[in-house]
Amino acid sequence: MSLPLLYILVLNNHDYEDTLDCLSSLYKNDYKNIKVILLDNVSSRDMTEVITKKYPQVQIIPLTENLGYAGNNNIGIKVALEQGADWVLILNDDTVLDQMCLSSLIQAGELDHEIGVMGPMVYHFNEPQMIQSAGGMLGKYWKSSHLGQNENDHGQFPSIHIVNWISGCALLVRRTVIEQVGMLDPDYFLYWEDVDWCVRASQSGWKIVHVPQAKIWHKGVQRDYQPAPFVTYYVTRNHLFLLSKNKASLDSWVHIIFQIIRSLVTWTTKRRWRSKREHRNAMWWGLVDFIQHRLGPMPFRSL
Repeated sequence: MSLPLLYILVLNNHDYEDTLDCLSSLYKNDYKNIKVILLDNVSSRDMTEVITKKYPQVQIIPLTENLGYAGNNNIGIKVALEQGADWVLILNDDTVLDQMCLSSLIQAGELDHEIGVMGPMVYHFNEPQMIQSAGGMLGKYWKSSHLGQNENDHGQFPSIHIVNWISGCALLVRRTVIEQVGMLDPDYFLYWEDVDWCVRASQSGWKIVHVPQAKIWHKGVQRDYQPAPFVTYYVTRNHLFLLSKNKASLDSWVHIIFQIIRSLVTWTTKRRWRSKREHRNAMWWGLVDFIQHRLGPMPFRSL
């Protein structure tokens, strides 16, 4: 029996050493029916030549315009579907995979055809046993959280389990799901688009699951991670956009707007939070741009 064809989309945004580490871990995996597409957002010609020489089987697609996480990956998704992908894995270039990661994921998906989206156990790269995400959940007011975040892995997630969403650093989607619900929503540009995709799949009857036997290590987020102000902008605006798309209840709107206003006031009036001025400005503009339905990339502003 032939193995399902897995297309892996690596969005290259970082140091080429990270990309090479990621590619090396992919080709060391025990699942061999893979095709890798490198979506090249930042590479110099020299870097492209290094990758091509070391991994000639990698299909490189230069990106002439930065369309954000969603738009850039959509280019690769379209190509993967055109070339016959059964599964599409969206993967950050600053990740390293365990040798059995891909086979563990595909095996889980092929055993249960109601599974539409899957994700691996994500660990902090600098703390290899520290969980970054064991899948994502959505709370009462559409607030997101990662299961197991910053916990040492002591076997508390022994088996595959249902979640609400999967982190976009490593997100595996069945072809049929994409054909049914569409690709990532480019209006988000950055952040919350992975949640939105999973919500759409779930609403269409697909299971969203976390597979703890599949393991990866992510360099980009650490326990002491401090997001930049632009992250605050996108998280604020896009969270509200998600609520709007899903016709969230009035109490959800009241709760989230109250949290935003409270943060804006606190970061303005409390002396010990004066360092949050840029984040305050970013949050304010995120709120304003949502109200004005200004989506996509953040307009240039001095925060």
